[in-house]
Amino acid sequence: MRQSFLRFVRTLHITRVLVRYRLDEVIYFLPLLKPYQAILRLSPMSLLGPRPQGTFAERLREALETLGPTFIKLGQMLSTRRDLLPEHITQELAKLQDAVPPFPSQIARQIIETALNAPLNTLFSRFEEQPAAAASIAQVHFGQLLDGREVAIKVRRPGLQRVIEQDLAILALLADLAERYSQEGRRLRVRAVVAEYAKTIQGELDLLREAANASQLRRNFAAEQDLLYVPEIYWDYCAPPVLVMERIYGIPIGQRDTLRKAGIDFDQLSRRAAEIFFRQVFRDAYFHADMHPGNIFIDPRNGSFIAVDFGIMGSLDDASQHYLAENMVAFFRRDYRRVAEAHVEAGWVPPDTNIQDFETAIRAIAEPVFEKPLHEISVANLLLRLFQTTRAFQMQTQPQLLLLQKTLVNVEGIARDFNPALNIWEVATPLLTEWLSRQRGPQGWWSELKRQFPQWGLVLPELPVLLHGILRQAQQGELPLVVRNDDIEGIRRELRHGLRRLTFSVGGTFIMVGLGIIATLEHRLDADLLGLPVWFWLTALPIVLWIGASWTRAVFFRND
Repeated sequence: MRQSFLRFVRTLHITRVLVRYRLDEVIYFLPLLKPYQAILRLSPMSLLGPRPQGTFAERLREALETLGPTFIKLGQMLSTRRDLLPEHITQELAKLQDAVPPFPSQIARQIIETALNAPLNTLFSRFEEQPAAAASIAQVHFGQLLDGREVAIKVRRPGLQRVIEQDLAILALLADLAERYSQEGRRLRVRAVVAEYAKTIQGELDLLREAANASQLRRNFAAEQDLLYVPEIYWDYCAPPVLVMERIYGIPIGQRDTLRKAGIDFDQLSRRAAEIFFRQVFRDAYFHADMHPGNIFIDPRNGSFIAVDFGIMGSLDDASQHYLAENMVAFFRRDYRRVAEAHVEAGWVPPDTNIQDFETAIRAIAEPVFEKPLHEISVANLLLRLFQTTRAFQMQTQPQLLLLQKTLVNVEGIARDFNPALNIWEVATPLLTEWLSRQRGPQGWWSELKRQFPQWGLVLPELPVLLHGILRQAQQGELPLVVRNDDIEGIRRELRHGLRRLTFSVGGTFIMVGLGIIATLEHRLDADLLGLPVWFWLTALPIVLWIGASWTRAVFFRND
């Protein structure tokens, strides 16, 4: 009850912000939300509040910043979805700022001491009171461990988890309504997208999970620290609201003049950005999904990348990884039929899609792009146009690819910023070709065999007995055949539900009829009805009802 009340209060606050920035005009176009429209129109702020300045896109960005971290992060994610939103809106959402005023250092001290169950002076020899950075999720203080190691201490904002959980519950409800009442909502798989987003932001709240992410990425690049350096995590000082890691000293990637004075090779920097991305995606299937300039530094000693903030990480399953590589290589070779077939094989478009029509549509978007010099081709824009085209072929949104698309936009932007003439295909193609060859060739077969061998060792001794049992059942005509279909199961559930309601309705009708008879005859149970006394009917009808209900349950509900 308390949670429902808090959620209701939060919904009122969201409504107030919508009205304040005059974003309620969007809701007036949605018939589903007519009751909500009435509430907005009657709001005193809607009638008396000042008209906000700026375009719709600017007001949307300001409203999201006002609503806090859940909506800021949502807006940042939507800023990469130019296949769904107009470009002027995505450009404005890309300006969303995650910087907020810091909370008092005394509260940060209390959070650290409570989480680590020790006084601060027994953990750190120095703790800088002034935060080095503050964002909507956490803030960072610099300090020093007792053994002299310099550290960065990340502390989660107090009271944040409750608000985010309320916001996610509201978003889940809206997503459910969108899929239930909108065909476009079902195609876009809004519930899956919101669920993926919820998983992402909840991962950011748990700083232990972020520490694990950083540790995994550091291990993946342990032999290539001159390419990407990931700070060390000090696990003894980590808890869900606190993360302590090695302090890094680097130049923010956005400070071009400082990088130039340090003698950094910009061409090498751009190539390394692309190489780091493709290695993460196709070698490790695990990538840093928040690689905007604020999270990337450059080591002035060797020009290597240094990454921070590991709250958002992406991963790909084997199928998505394979088909993504297939698509990119096929695009580069202009094999559009293979691109269309890969989409169908991956299940990204319906299996009855006309391959020839799909191939023609893909050719129409790709050929104008490939007429440009290779260094002018944007992989991110090409994928964007592909997503826009596949909407006409009912391509379902793939939540596992959303973070990848966002990361690719960021990485390509960084790479092209330092070298506009960079041919990103030149960097990507050898890596993709090598990966596909490794997956398909003898090396891939041998790796898969070694991976599966321990499981085979457990199963092989049981195979003769299982095979003998199956053959005996088949010989005796006792081999069971079970066919399961989700649609049929749904129909059966609806049928059971309907039959139950019918049984209860009939039972209720009998009871009402019996009561009506008694009332009509004024309790004269010895009176005749159709040649038989009333008491006979009042006794027989419940018995017949019970027999009928038992028979119905035995026939239709025997598996319940």
